[in-house]
Amino acid sequence: MRTKSRGSNMKVVPGSATTPVAGIAPAAEIRTPTASTTTSTSTLQSAVLQPAVAALRELPDIDHAKVSALKTALERGELPFDPAKLAALIERYHRSSR
Repeated sequence: MRTKSRGSNMKVVPGSATTPVAGIAPAAEIRTPTASTTTSTSTLQSAVLQPAVAALRELPDIDHAKVSALKTALERGELPFDPAKLAALIERYHRSSR
């Protein structure tokens, strides 16, 4: 997901390239065990978890309705937003990753 800045507004552009986050593997790099490495326990877990995995795969990457609702609430002043606090959190995050 990439954001485009236009003045004070930011837009989330679905389907755009994402910026990697340190310590988190991109989805394309996550590997699942092959059938030859599964045991009877993992086969059972797989069968039990299969409906949940299928449901997760059907979910969109971004909940556009929720993003829209949050954006509207921010614009109306219904959600508190402290830009100084956000800046401090961003700075702290980047300092800790060095």
